[in-house]
Amino acid sequence: MFNPTAPVNEQLALYSDLFMLIAALVYAAAFILFTIDMATASATIRRLEADLAAQRGQVRTAPARETVGAAVGGSTAVGASDSDTARPAVAERGVDADGDLVDEDMDYTGGGRRPVANVAVAVLAVGWALHAFAVVARGLAASRVPWGNLYEFMTTGALVITTVYLLFLFRKDLRFVGTFVTGLTVAMMCAATMGFPTPVGHLQPPLQSPWLVIHVSIAVLASSLFALTAAMSVLQLLKDRAEKRAAAGERSWAFLRLVPAAQGLENWSYRLNAIAFVMWTFTVIAGAIWAEAAWGRYWNWDTKEVWSFVIWVVYAAYLHARATRGWTGARAAWLSIVGFLCIVFNYTIVNTYFPGLHSYAGLPG
Repeated sequence: MFNPTAPVNEQLALYSDLFMLIAALVYAAAFILFTIDMATASATIRRLEADLAAQRGQVRTAPARETVGAAVGGSTAVGASDSDTARPAVAERGVDADGDLVDEDMDYTGGGRRPVANVAVAVLAVGWALHAFAVVARGLAASRVPWGNLYEFMTTGALVITTVYLLFLFRKDLRFVGTFVTGLTVAMMCAATMGFPTPVGHLQPPLQSPWLVIHVSIAVLASSLFALTAAMSVLQLLKDRAEKRAAAGERSWAFLRLVPAAQGLENWSYRLNAIAFVMWTFTVIAGAIWAEAAWGRYWNWDTKEVWSFVIWVVYAAYLHARATRGWTGARAAWLSIVGFLCIVFNYTIVNTYFPGLHSYAGLPG
């Protein structure tokens, strides 16, 4: 796992840097496509509403035909209104009664063609393959796991975020959050390659431990889930405002019709945050065990340790407040967003500007 005497493969490291750059460009293309899908949402919604109007128009003629049938001895169902009859017809086409293209459970409805979003997902998958090769090549070039400095942590973190998103797309329709996920991935790739470039090399002695794999891998996975829920929380705030404007008869952004209901977004954010919180708890515990093995103390009140605990407290407060205090809606969404901002602060500002025992960013001193 760790071989500090193995020579660094400079040629493979160059290939890794090249594919990392190409992957960033492909991710940028996916981001542009997802943004175009959002920008053209109004046309998609108009087409959908036209289909719904035609569907309802056909349903309105049905009672008259059924009445004629009853007069000549046929039978009809009594008490079904136009809207009651239209609702199953709409659902049969894969569109909910409000015309949204994604239901509350984020299942694929099949309603409304979104070719640009589908192409964006395909481009994102290509970027993921290039990115995965670059990360694996980085690890092979150094004969170790590729997360020994801030550059490697951010590129690996971006890969995990993309992996989690693509895996969810197999079961849930999360195309509506694609702009936010790809935007975050592009930002992380640009920050890593331009802000924290680090030549490939061996790990510092304190990092040459199996706990690096255990501690950091779970931390990256938890952070990826927190990033996804933060994006959902932002959309939840926008969707909640759009729902209130719709109730008041006011218009809102058309692309929000591609987003599930605010309640559905909140429920899924809560579930994913609960899973990520368990992972983060394990991260803090594993870090304490590693600290005792490396420095002889479980807790040193290092800046990184303090902020890791702050993140744990924020998400613990979020889960507790929502489960027992009834903190729902905007308050829960904002608390989830604040938690993710603490994670961003911990992995950027703390790693860069706060010296301590965890100063392994790989930046020149």
